[in-house]
Amino acid sequence: MVMAATDLDQIVNLCKRRGFVFPSAEIYGGFRSSYDFGPLGSLMLRNVKDAWIRTMVQQRDDTVLIDAAILSPPQVWEASGHLANFTDPLVDCTKCKQRFREDHLDGSGVCPGCGATGSFTEARSFNLMFKTTAGPIDGAGATVYLRPETAQGMFVNFANVLQTSRKKPPFGIAQVGKSFRNEITPGNFIFRTREFEQMELEFFVPPADGPKWYQYWCEARLQWYIDLGIPAEMLRMRDHDADELSHYSTGTADVEYLFPWGWGELEGVAQRTDYDLKQHSAHSGERLDFFDQTTNERYVPYVVEPAAGATRTMAAFLMAAYDEEEVNGETRTVLRLHPRLAPYKVAVLPLSKKDNLTPLARQIYATLTDRYSCDYDETQAIGRRYRRQDEIGTPLCVTVDFDSLEDNAVTIRDRDSMTQERVAIHDLLGVVGARLGF
Repeated sequence: MVMAATDLDQIVNLCKRRGFVFPSAEIYGGFRSSYDFGPLGSLMLRNVKDAWIRTMVQQRDDTVLIDAAILSPPQVWEASGHLANFTDPLVDCTKCKQRFREDHLDGSGVCPGCGATGSFTEARSFNLMFKTTAGPIDGAGATVYLRPETAQGMFVNFANVLQTSRKKPPFGIAQVGKSFRNEITPGNFIFRTREFEQMELEFFVPPADGPKWYQYWCEARLQWYIDLGIPAEMLRMRDHDADELSHYSTGTADVEYLFPWGWGELEGVAQRTDYDLKQHSAHSGERLDFFDQTTNERYVPYVVEPAAGATRTMAAFLMAAYDEEEVNGETRTVLRLHPRLAPYKVAVLPLSKKDNLTPLARQIYATLTDRYSCDYDETQAIGRRYRRQDEIGTPLCVTVDFDSLEDNAVTIRDRDSMTQERVAIHDLLGVVGARLGF
């Protein structure tokens, strides 16, 4: 049974020590709530996104992938409602001068920063979008925004995708990419940051089929996390209350994970109805609808949107995979990551750095890296190298020893069970593929 990390510091320390996540601009004192993904973190984050694309696009014939621009003109965000509605209510403490989101306070009137009572100002609305200027001269028409979500790029390209892909409802447009929100209270490591990655699907359906597809995507998206290794008891679907709903939503449910600090959202599944397409059609003057030749009916599709945060999802996978156990009187730390998510699938470990072992080990490494992301490690004792691979979640280790020069075989060690098996080198790729499941 995996012991999920109950202390955030366990994961933060492991991520820094092993090269998953670093504080951004650390040599300059850091930049609050900004993080850089190191050698292992970059691989794992890519694996999370690839796993999502595999499920949402590759394995379906009703979904296509796009990559829209990050910068957008104000007209896009005026039409979507973000200029008017994408705000947080903020209050300032007149004593300590700290700023807080009013909806995150406990209602007691006590400042969480300095303990003062009755020191808050009246709430003011604060738009969360980052604004910048395009072009060399600041003037009319030069204001642009960094997107706060990837969704609008899919809505404004609805007609383009409909024409070029020859899809018809029900069909989806998927996108993975960076979004930016000027959060006033970011925190909890990479869970809430101002710059983050999203994995979003806009699934366009006939209006009458909206409730059916909403239920389908709620169930499918919850199962995705379970299939990739998060225990079901650490996940839940939570329906939004009426006062939580976004301006475009008639119903939303969140996939939540039990983080060390409590339940937190990994993904929201929203019923956006025809709000976005109608808004962009009205503001642009372009028709954004669908003509069904079978029924001779023209309609604006409804949209069901599963929208996940890639970076916070990666954090959840790390915490769910974290385990500690006693082996031979010592504590073994292991990340029991699903093989698809592990930064390295296989580590090639020559028993010795002696010249007669290196050529064979390098040959095996080259063969495996043609198909999998692998590590090559020849420093320190073999036991320490096993522990190092356990801690970064590598599912399999391949040890090349002096017997390998005689019997053309290697030893495969399993991360989770620590069992070892002797395998002929010419069978290695097949055995590794069977063990990993792909």
